[in-house]
Amino acid sequence: MMEDLAGSGRELGLQLAVYLDGKQVVDAWAGTANPLTGEKVAADMLFPVYSVTKGITTTVIHQLVERGLLAYDMRLAEVWPEFGAHGKEAVTLRHALTHMAGIPDLPPGLTFSQMLDWPSACGALAAAVPKWPAGKHFTYHAKTFGWMLGEVARRVDGRFFSDIVQEDIARPLGLDTLHVGLRDAGKHRVAFLVDQPLGLLPPLSASEIGGMEAALVPMPHQMNYPGTWAACLPSTNALMNARAIARHYAALLPGGVDGVELLPPERVSLATQWETLRFPDGLTEERGLGYHPFDFSPDGRSKFRGFGHGGYGGSVGFACPELRLAVGYTHNLLGAGYWEPLLAQAMKDLLR
Repeated sequence: MMEDLAGSGRELGLQLAVYLDGKQVVDAWAGTANPLTGEKVAADMLFPVYSVTKGITTTVIHQLVERGLLAYDMRLAEVWPEFGAHGKEAVTLRHALTHMAGIPDLPPGLTFSQMLDWPSACGALAAAVPKWPAGKHFTYHAKTFGWMLGEVARRVDGRFFSDIVQEDIARPLGLDTLHVGLRDAGKHRVAFLVDQPLGLLPPLSASEIGGMEAALVPMPHQMNYPGTWAACLPSTNALMNARAIARHYAALLPGGVDGVELLPPERVSLATQWETLRFPDGLTEERGLGYHPFDFSPDGRSKFRGFGHGGYGGSVGFACPELRLAVGYTHNLLGAGYWEPLLAQAMKDLLR
């Protein structure tokens, strides 16, 4: 089925990995990783997965809470005093995790180069004026989520966020294919993203992209740029393969994977107590503390609820405690996203 999707043009390149009861039961890939060169997808190829990154960042934050370094209702300004400027002193860790901090937009005038520079980005966020008081409205904090949580993590832990991810998640799980800030870029192969509405956009050079206002840079340009791979954007710039995503979520289920349990079940249960949050226009959405719910029906009849995070364009990672299932899906044709039928087919094959 994966080859059919890639061959038909409904997908370009894709990977699917599934863990069941802590064991990997699906590991599949197909298609073209880079339409400019014709390179094919491989099992260990890294894909830009956009906000799937937020699921990794969320796990890091809950680990720090578990260690007693953070608390959900602590104010960010307690450890990051500059952040409290312009009325943001009331923003708590809970507000940041639930996208209720009141600063959903990129700081005005932030250039693309500044967005990739940690001190510049965090400084601009600290100086930002909120759109409304903390806790008043839910609005997705696409980029600011990562700087808020990443800088607070750095200040209480002492390590840079990329190092925390490597040392507390990737290394214990034996993963060399999970990065929020890619080192040794030359030793890794990264899939090239194509946006369905925009078509194939040739990559931009550093001189072309650096001075552009960050909010105006098309999403494929952002993640097809090697400078973005090396930066640390805990909201959006993870590079992973499907195996790494699924293994991360398998390690959040009771018993973990290969003896590694990233969070105790009690902490996961607390993080996935769903709350109905209200947008400024009155619409609502369910969210947990960083993770969001996934309702899916692998057999077309029974409905199950999982937790995880999706990403712009269709990549996804989640776990389902009821089924003891963890899933990772990556692809490079943005806006497609066929993980649900692929997972349904994989489940049927497993039950034969």
